Amino acid sequence: MKSEAQVRSITDPFMTDHVLFGYVTNLRIEDFFDQDKLSSARNKLEKAGRETLIIGAGAALVAPSSARLVYADMARWEIQQRFRRHEVCGLGVDNRADAVSIQYKRGYFIDWRVLDMYKETLFDKVEWWLDTNNAASPKLISGETFCKGMAKTARKPFRVVPFFDPAPWGGQWMKDVCDLDRSVSNYGWCFDCVPEENSLLLEVDGVKVEFPANDLVLTHSRELLGVPVVGRFGKDFPIRFDFLDTIGGGNLSLQVHPTADYIRKTFGMSYTQDESYYIMDAAEGATVYLGVKTGVDKEAMIADLRAAERGEKKFDAEKYVNHIPAKKHDHFLIPGGTIHCSGAESMVLEISATPNVFTFKLWDWGRMGLDGKPRPINVEHGSHVIQWDRNTEYVHANLVNHFEPVAKGEGWEEIKTGLHPAEFIETRRIRFTGIVPFETRDSVQVLNLVEGEEAVVESPDGRFEPFTVHYAETFIIPSCLEKFTIRPAGASAGKECMVVRAYVRFNA
Repeated sequence: MKSEAQVRSITDPFMTDHVLFGYVTNLRIEDFFDQDKLSSARNKLEKAGRETLIIGAGAALVAPSSARLVYADMARWEIQQRFRRHEVCGLGVDNRADAVSIQYKRGYFIDWRVLDMYKETLFDKVEWWLDTNNAASPKLISGETFCKGMAKTARKPFRVVPFFDPAPWGGQWMKDVCDLDRSVSNYGWCFDCVPEENSLLLEVDGVKVEFPANDLVLTHSRELLGVPVVGRFGKDFPIRFDFLDTIGGGNLSLQVHPTADYIRKTFGMSYTQDESYYIMDAAEGATVYLGVKTGVDKEAMIADLRAAERGEKKFDAEKYVNHIPAKKHDHFLIPGGTIHCSGAESMVLEISATPNVFTFKLWDWGRMGLDGKPRPINVEHGSHVIQWDRNTEYVHANLVNHFEPVAKGEGWEEIKTGLHPAEFIETRRIRFTGIVPFETRDSVQVLNLVEGEEAVVESPDGRFEPFTVHYAETFIIPSCLEKFTIRPAGASAGKECMVVRAYVRFNA
């Protein structure tokens, strides 16, 4: 490899000097290597006269074409745990001593993108895949088995491995519903459909092996996402589901996400983090902050936010932002540029586009992060993207419970719940007591069972085995399945259930 100083020199423009936000790199793995050194290493290998083990990112660039390749794979969520323990280095740099946020930034904007492109060139060459997620118990499977596992997963409903994390505002709801460790102070996050960071479990001869879910996106993008979705987003899984638990907790930060134009020009991302809050559950007093109040003085509001950022005063959110009561099964739409925040006592199913680091925190209620330090505030970025016309009248007319019945049949009814015309994700809520027919229509489908204990997903033509889901579980239906049905099952048989369904829409 090039020296660390050289690697930092070529990556610094993408790291930028911001504590959280970088710029999406256009570097390739070859840019990290000294071509003369590579040539010298290859010559030494040719003359070695014995079997040689080559280890490290980019090893296949050194090895001859006849080499037997083993790919040591790890999901990004596990990489993040090792960031927190300062155990892993970046590509070509030893950044173990850096703050976790800086390590993550290098991974998100540079290393993971470079290495995914590199991995794509190796899928048909790797002879053995090594699951390294559990450091004490690595597992090796053949390349043939790996490929069969990915191909099978791309042609059936599946779930990714969820991960849970505490938060400064975290609540208590998920501890009971998801049967989590009661000794942990809170759980604020559950990432239940983030394929670029979640993992997949495959069972091989009775042994479970774990690989990044993104491997499936990279190897079977057309079958999984659908040809039109790939044409629009490439090999990005564009829909993200996660939970935000504030029941027994506090308010999220008051925040705003960039507009599509701003995120493209400022960070090099091709689409933005539009989202929505679907209220899975709500305790007494649950609220959502959404949009600015009609008639606010935007200069005064920004001045107050900046004063709060400097620690000079508390920001009076209720003075400037609509504060709306929330109840179970409400749906709040949040296109980029809309100021928003889930208040305490809500269990939110957040449905969003995939870019997941571009949250401009405007006010964090004067509290500390889990590390005891203030969380970064981004009033400057936020001031450039707040859409001031999303005022009280606009919010209630366009962003709150925008429900529209669209279809019904025997034992089921489908309601369009959004999203906003500026967002590419369509969401529907289906209430059912019997069998509901669905079509994928050239888009991957992401669903969550938001009411009912159990349901079963089935194939009308027997393409896949019945797939059982439980309350609050997110599951993915690959586009290539074309048709599927859902019906109540188990303890929910004969009772009413509901799913929320998201997919990419191609008409305005």
